[in-house]
Amino acid sequence: MREPIIAGNWKMFKTVSEAQAFINEVKGRAEIDGVESVICAPFTNLPALVEAVKGTKIKVGAQNLHWEESGAFTGEISGAMLEDLGVNYVIIGHSERRAYFAETDETVNKKVHASFKYNLTPIVCVGEKLEEREAGQTKEVCKLQVNEAFRGLSKEQAAQVVVAYEPIWAIGTGKSSTAEDANEVITYIREQLIALFDVETANHVRIQYGGSVKPNNVREYMNQLSIDGALVGGASLDPNSFTQLVEGAK
Repeated sequence: MREPIIAGNWKMFKTVSEAQAFINEVKGRAEIDGVESVICAPFTNLPALVEAVKGTKIKVGAQNLHWEESGAFTGEISGAMLEDLGVNYVIIGHSERRAYFAETDETVNKKVHASFKYNLTPIVCVGEKLEEREAGQTKEVCKLQVNEAFRGLSKEQAAQVVVAYEPIWAIGTGKSSTAEDANEVITYIREQLIALFDVETANHVRIQYGGSVKPNNVREYMNQLSIDGALVGGASLDPNSFTQLVEGAK
């Protein structure tokens, strides 16, 4: 049985003091047996968050990393740095990174390998654009992105990856894929993992849905057989909302 995972993606929001106040609000509330709670925050917040969640079940994640350990890469953060901080997770290949910062399937794969080198669990984002969806290419796009992201991983590594299916047209738009449609695509993604590895490995991979998930619709997604959680943007910024999301995943 896969443990559901609710991961908040704060994007470029919250100062250090705001992040600390958030954790103080959700301590003891967004900690539910059988559900994993993760906050993926801006780099500036990570040291304070790692300290703030000590003694809780809440995990901390970064929103990106570079695939090299060190070097002349101004503005980048390495896996070694994140490991040293005590970070648990890292988002890789988010659609905003792909759209605005030239992230490619190749760099996603490099970053996935780097995350394992430094004991970080990758949350790998895949999903189609609106024009690809309208052209009936959703599954084709997801298959390509999954195949490239998992390239070169061992079965043991693959089983630890979290995949976030995020249809790009649903991120930050208020629109969302129906629970049934999301479940169909996520089932297909797991079928691709079976083809790449085997049934046992694929059944260990947790696959989230992301794209305008809110407290009032999270249960619709969680009631689907193949959906193992949610990667949540705006609705994760409020302590009460985030707590309700975690509760809705139970």
